[in-house]
Amino acid sequence: MTAQDTGIHESESNIFTELGLPDADRHFLKAQLVAEIFRLTKAEGLTQAKAASRMGISQPEVSRLFRGHFREYSVERLLGFLTAFDRDVEIIARPTEKAGGQGSITFRHETA
Repeated sequence: MTAQDTGIHESESNIFTELGLPDADRHFLKAQLVAEIFRLTKAEGLTQAKAASRMGISQPEVSRLFRGHFREYSVERLLGFLTAFDRDVEIIARPTEKAGGQGSITFRHETA
């Protein structure tokens, strides 16, 4: 690759699709779920050990999750981790935009 081959360009909303990875949509969803688990862990000031205890896994597993190694976890299990943080998980199905054609997941942070 030469210097002329490199550059900055705007990415699609799902980087895994742009990289041509298999199961890109599922991987993107899992990444969003793990990002929310990470955000909640930090917002509550939890150590990885305390987050692990809450989710029923080991601290090394939490470390691997937060470093992006979550392929072995199902979407359902990751959703279960969110409920361990006293979160209700709501799934909404609606038509995609015709122009983009991509579905999306959005997390709303509601306060009591």
